[in-house]
Amino acid sequence: MKEIKIFCPASIANLSCGFDVLGLCLDNIGDEMIIRTVAERGIRITKITGADLPLETEKNVAGVAALALINEINPGCGFEIEIHKNIKAGSGIGSSAASAVGAVFGINELLGKPFSRKELVYFAMKGEALASGSEHADNVAPALLGGFTLVRGYEPLDIVQIESPSELFAIALHPQIEVKTVDARAVLHPMISLKSAITQWGNVGGLIAGLCTNDYELIGRSLQDVIVEPLRKVLIPGFDDVKLAALKAGALGSGISGSGPSIFALCKGEENAKNVSIAMSENYKNTGISFDIHVSRVNPIGVKIIN
Repeated sequence: MKEIKIFCPASIANLSCGFDVLGLCLDNIGDEMIIRTVAERGIRITKITGADLPLETEKNVAGVAALALINEINPGCGFEIEIHKNIKAGSGIGSSAASAVGAVFGINELLGKPFSRKELVYFAMKGEALASGSEHADNVAPALLGGFTLVRGYEPLDIVQIESPSELFAIALHPQIEVKTVDARAVLHPMISLKSAITQWGNVGGLIAGLCTNDYELIGRSLQDVIVEPLRKVLIPGFDDVKLAALKAGALGSGISGSGPSIFALCKGEENAKNVSIAMSENYKNTGISFDIHVSRVNPIGVKIIN
């Protein structure tokens, strides 16, 4: 292959209790990228649509991730990248992760797959660091691997894939405002109480157990965040009201998607998810802020080649 076209999915990170360690891959929301092999070595970003992002390789998330990969393997060729953004930057559903994941996945495919998908997470994290100021894998891991992912550890990087229960659906409501990841991290406290930590650990364990046993009620009880959400929700107008509307309509749980401003909800069954989506939409109209809303299955595959 000399050229490849790929779908780079959006993702929901943190999932309330799992700050920087949990994420899920969305199915019908994502970017598209075209990557081609060229004789001249290095990485060139030739085209970006759908967003005002830099073409300079070192200033672009996809470019930085791609450079990390080729610097590791030193191929005897270069690559051109076209990025067609459908995930808005600063949306909280993994826009930067999609770019980083698409770049490393596409180049790896063109080179004959020298790295596994799990190994590609390391390179994609380098791109995430440009966007947020820190290397984290809670978006890039599910976007690469599909389903739910748990980052058990970062030193060394240890990622666990978790299959999604078959009837689980996700909703993502994206207000048309931007919350930059660096700003959302700035409001967090570096120290937390032991009581809060114990509550959070219990919820993370409960969520993992619920996913592995298809226990939807346990999943719902575990979608609670006593550490990050109370600090970040002030950045999202109408958050408490729309979360309450989602729960009253039958959502298993609801919270901040990534660093925000998107608000997610998890539901059992497609019909229930559609009803929750309507309730969230009707409620959020009261803010006067424009928004998009998506209902999606959990994507079991992650980034993929398309025609």
